Amino acid sequence: MNVSRFLTTTSQYAFLGVAAFLSLFPFLWMVISSTNTSIDIISGRMGLGDAFRTNVANFFTLVDVPLVFWNSAKVAVLATLLTILVSSLAGYGFEMFKSKARDRIYSLVLLTLMVPFAALMIPLFMMMAKTGLINTHVAIMLPTIASAFIIFYFRQSTKAFPTELRDAAKVDGLKEWQIFLYIYVPVMRSTYAAAFVIVFMVNWNNYLWPLIVLQSNDTKTITLVVSSLASAYYPDYGVVMIGTILATLPTLLVFFVMQRQFVQGMLGSVK
Repeated sequence: MNVSRFLTTTSQYAFLGVAAFLSLFPFLWMVISSTNTSIDIISGRMGLGDAFRTNVANFFTLVDVPLVFWNSAKVAVLATLLTILVSSLAGYGFEMFKSKARDRIYSLVLLTLMVPFAALMIPLFMMMAKTGLINTHVAIMLPTIASAFIIFYFRQSTKAFPTELRDAAKVDGLKEWQIFLYIYVPVMRSTYAAAFVIVFMVNWNNYLWPLIVLQSNDTKTITLVVSSLASAYYPDYGVVMIGTILATLPTLLVFFVMQRQFVQGMLGSVK
């Protein structure tokens, strides 16, 4: 019995170790490659080099780093906050307010998840062009505010919200917006944290739609800049790796800072 348990535990840890290595290897290879020259990277060298400072200096020479990160941060943070605000209100409303048309409307919202973004690009571009929003960050944020997945996530999480709190608040004379702001939001803070991590990562790493609507270098985000460096006629892969590391750090920071709340939110924890 002990032998079988030992073998089971060993196999589990071995599997998890292999999975962890496969998950971390791309990031490890990216860090190692950032210290090598482009020729060394192309040749497949896996050892640390001495070109890290040169790659960093070249990246800061080619890219206006403060402007690019400001553009990315502005788009990611504002779009995330607006998405969470709209989606949490919608999820709260779909769960708390009962009507004959509620489930039909909710089903239509979920059906939008089946529409690929490739089918929406041209209509969205025409809408932004007619409203004069091309080459603006507003054009990036508007299509992402009403997220069907985040609405679904908030409604499912709201099912665990104690209805007794809402009933007691109504007895005390609180209005619906006060119940939402002062009771629902604090109780569902882990859900908000998990949604913030998910939406922030999506907006920070957004590539295709910004590539279509942003046409000047002054408005481009970090993902577009790194992509342009990689698609140059003679790309310097050491510089590209530096840009990729810098583009990855904000999402890693957000995730590690909110890791505990993220796990609680994904498990449906309500406090």
